[in-house]
Amino acid sequence: MSEETLLTFPCEFPIKIMGRAGENFEADVVAIVRKHAPDLTETAISSRPSGKGNYIAVTVNVNATSKEQLDTIYLELNAHESVVMTL
Repeated sequence: MSEETLLTFPCEFPIKIMGRAGENFEADVVAIVRKHAPDLTETAISSRPSGKGNYIAVTVNVNATSKEQLDTIYLELNAHESVVMTL
């Protein structure tokens, strides 16, 4: 039995990833997402540092094709050592 979802695929789906600011954080996050969503464009990526610069929030707008794809992206992002939270 498959899990139900309120999403209709394919759809645009924003993923927000927050983590410790480091020289490769944004590149690592984009590489993880791009592995599962190879059509990710540079215009679909935005980032913003925290007030003190200790953290960074990266938002990627994915053209999601399935719930399984999104689950896989979230699992891999959350396994990254610098990721603090994903939304």
